[in-house]
Amino acid sequence: MSETSTAGAPARSRTHQVHVGQVPVGGGAPVSVQSMCTTRTSDPKATLAQISRLAEAGCEIIRVAIPNAQALDGFGTICGESPLPVVADIHFDHKLAIEAVSRGASAIRINPGNIGSLDRVDAVIDAAGSAGVPIRIGVNAGSLDPDIDRREDLDPSQKLVASAVSFVRHFEERGFRDVVLSAKAHSVPTTIRTYRTLSRELPTVPLHVGVTEAGTLRQGTVKNSIAVGTLLQDGIGDTMRLSLTADPVEEVLVAWDLLSCLGMRRLRPELVSCPTCGRCQVDLIDIARQVSDRLEGMRAPISVAVMGCVVNGPGEARDADLGVACGKGQGLLFENGKPLRKVTEDKIVDELVSEIKSRYQG
Repeated sequence: MSETSTAGAPARSRTHQVHVGQVPVGGGAPVSVQSMCTTRTSDPKATLAQISRLAEAGCEIIRVAIPNAQALDGFGTICGESPLPVVADIHFDHKLAIEAVSRGASAIRINPGNIGSLDRVDAVIDAAGSAGVPIRIGVNAGSLDPDIDRREDLDPSQKLVASAVSFVRHFEERGFRDVVLSAKAHSVPTTIRTYRTLSRELPTVPLHVGVTEAGTLRQGTVKNSIAVGTLLQDGIGDTMRLSLTADPVEEVLVAWDLLSCLGMRRLRPELVSCPTCGRCQVDLIDIARQVSDRLEGMRAPISVAVMGCVVNGPGEARDADLGVACGKGQGLLFENGKPLRKVTEDKIVDELVSEIKSRYQG
């Protein structure tokens, strides 16, 4: 499976396509992976270094914060040198959004609920429209349209939907269609309900999916995997950022793992390994860990199996591109379920990795 292959997705294919730099979003394009820098935008050297790490990990669109005017010069430098299209993240001050457009932003992210009056939103729309720059309307549960937020007859998901729909309709009335929409909450059920409703009510608008404030690495991975995985399986979601309180590289790695598990896109080797049991006669946990470490950073859209015994051997893992089935002090290397040769336990990792590299990095 190539790293740009996609599964069938009727809802996703109906959305209008927007280009963030050279990256297509919507219209059936592959679901793109985003992250956000944690560095200060006023420090372009540090920010560009982090962007390079993220690009190496597989990030395709990067967002940076512009908290004040002092960050604008750094932002311009970043846009000029970044290997990825750069999205300007703006809150409260519409003038920063307008200036970010002139400094080279590939897209603007604003929340109309906290940017001020509609005339300020319109000024951003006009600037982006003149420059051909798309806008992500980012609605969060904590910063909704004030009038909608005060309504007691709506639950959190309904408030998110109502706020998002009202903003999109306003943009459309202004003749601006290059919109990507997000409506995020930290609740998994709220996130799923919200995006399912938005997909029905705004079927042509590309959706940026994710769980906001999801937490640290383990909890955040679980919450994003459930919410975003469910939506992607439904065909909902054109681009995603899996928010984690962690190194942003982790967001990218988890995103690709999620896409790979869904059979949508694969960038790196997928490791298939059994949990071991009393039948296992090798130190499988250590072998699997070593194989995983050796595959780190390798770009090869394949599956690799590390199986503990004949029960979970070549037969059960025959759909893996390459793998090993272990016995007493040894392992049987196999390719697509067909045996290659036996190797001793101390050679399993080296021989398996060598087979992988000879085929996919030769």
